[in-house]
Amino acid sequence: MRPTPHKALAATATAVAALAAFLLPVAPAAAAPPTAAPAAACTPAQVVTNGGFESGTSPWTQSSTSVITSRTGQSAHGGTSFAWLNGVGSTHTDTLSQGVTIPAGCSTATLTFWLHIDTAETTSSTAYDKLTAKIGATTLATYSNLNKATGYTQKSFDVSAFAGQTVTVAFTGTEDSSLQTSFVVDDVALATSGDTAPPADSTRTPAAPSYTVSLTSNTSGTVWTGHESATFTNASSTALSEVYLRLWDNYHGTCSAMPITVTNVTGGTAGALSVACTALRIALPTPLAQGQSTTIGFDLGITVPSGADRFGHDGAFSFIGNALPVLAVKDGAGWHLDPYTNNGEAFYSLAADFQVTLDHPSTLLVPATGGSVDTPGTSGRTITTATAAKVRDFAWAAGPFTKISGTSTAGTPINIYSVSGISSSSAQSMLTTAKTAVDAHAARFGAYPYGELDAVIDNNFWFGGMEYPGFVLDLVSTTALTHEIGHQWFYGIVGDDEYNSPWLDEAFTDYATDLALNKTGTGCWNSVSWASTAEKITNSMAYWDAHSSRYSTVVYNYGKCALHDLRRLLGDTVMAKLLKDYATSHWYGVSTTAEFKAAAQAATTTDLTSFWTQHRIDG
Repeated sequence: MRPTPHKALAATATAVAALAAFLLPVAPAAAAPPTAAPAAACTPAQVVTNGGFESGTSPWTQSSTSVITSRTGQSAHGGTSFAWLNGVGSTHTDTLSQGVTIPAGCSTATLTFWLHIDTAETTSSTAYDKLTAKIGATTLATYSNLNKATGYTQKSFDVSAFAGQTVTVAFTGTEDSSLQTSFVVDDVALATSGDTAPPADSTRTPAAPSYTVSLTSNTSGTVWTGHESATFTNASSTALSEVYLRLWDNYHGTCSAMPITVTNVTGGTAGALSVACTALRIALPTPLAQGQSTTIGFDLGITVPSGADRFGHDGAFSFIGNALPVLAVKDGAGWHLDPYTNNGEAFYSLAADFQVTLDHPSTLLVPATGGSVDTPGTSGRTITTATAAKVRDFAWAAGPFTKISGTSTAGTPINIYSVSGISSSSAQSMLTTAKTAVDAHAARFGAYPYGELDAVIDNNFWFGGMEYPGFVLDLVSTTALTHEIGHQWFYGIVGDDEYNSPWLDEAFTDYATDLALNKTGTGCWNSVSWASTAEKITNSMAYWDAHSSRYSTVVYNYGKCALHDLRRLLGDTVMAKLLKDYATSHWYGVSTTAEFKAAAQAATTTDLTSFWTQHRIDG
């Protein structure tokens, strides 16, 4: 994804709040280690009761009977009830808490809640009124009148350290003597999942996934229903008794109104949804031994919400990214069931084959991942069949787009799909940019392998741009489009765990973008200023979601500057060979920070230890 200054202007109010939220400086408290407990299997669960406040007040403890309410003046995120702390306009404290037991044996425990803040305070610099979120004795975050925004934003915290403990989830709101600030909380959840016991080896599994999908849309392309199946092999020496499907786009709804629905599962037994309903456990009928393959299937429903988002519709134009359920990855750390992040990406999947059939009205063009063939369907409808090999995900769009096409000098077919309001000159400019960018990246890192490349252009995208294999969403921006096309190599071809190592795709892609645009990054490291000792280029999205204002600065800017510095240290020729060889050795695989550091060290006789330390690249 490429955040740009433009996005703040084009964002929906909720999205602006999600990205612009400023957390007051709070020294992260060390999570108390859980008491020793016997090893236990994890049963995924949601342990907060009545998190939407729709069933009265129990088991919440509130400082007054007016905290949990449905009164006028504020509105719920979902349903009709919510928790309204403060909003009095005089010296006042409100509290809300619930004791929860986080089961032992789970590697992942994520606390989420939706928060809306409005205020009569006019300051842009002083936090007069505050809301503190805590678990046990640990302060997770403090918000204030400075975080005011229209609409709700979701907050997410890793509380895995409390597995096996009974702790209190608590919110405390305080106001000073004048000018009200309302802190409105809704849909509180604490989801647990993932066995703590890792597999016997670190092999990534389930391997070699193959997805077959058949969907039919409504007349507008905003609702899709049909069937999906997934065939996979267990590559690990540890038998596989379960798999997880990631239903990523359920982040864009609620567990009571899910945009992605999976029903009628075959080849396994569906368990409970977890991780805010973005992970579905499927128990296999018999453990799958190493080298064995099996297939699961299910009926699938997709409802695209309103909004110019990577999953949303901007009027007549739908953008459908991360909507197809894909298999989660299990490796030496266990199941990767990280929460969705709207600040960046949490998507981690292995290279897979997709065969996707999309039945839609002929009035809609449907650009998609892979090579597409259109054939006539029933009266007034078209069937688009898209085939993609060795890709990590599949995305598509639907709408009355204006399409122009061309071919890069090296022979890659390029299609530009524009929404209404994009001028023909802008579309032509993006076609020229795409041709140049795909060839520039291919020359440096290896030939583009995905056949055609589709770019969907809409200046209302709040996020700047977003990458999918062979398919990108973007603004009219040379830099942003060059960046998203660069992701075809770093994330697409050379994969990574985007939640735990976001720099491996974003910093590398921004560095590739600079090279493609003939920018040398000279002196860019001179502007580096760290916000804290905890801030590192290699931090995970769990860190950046709690420090969202620093994410782009550190991961994108400092990250690419570090790679420019590495190039100056190694020399242009050595750096170019390092990256091309590294891409080749990880083609369709997964990159890690440790592997890149080892490859860089092998390329030089200079000890790079101090370089990694100076540039805060850990791992």
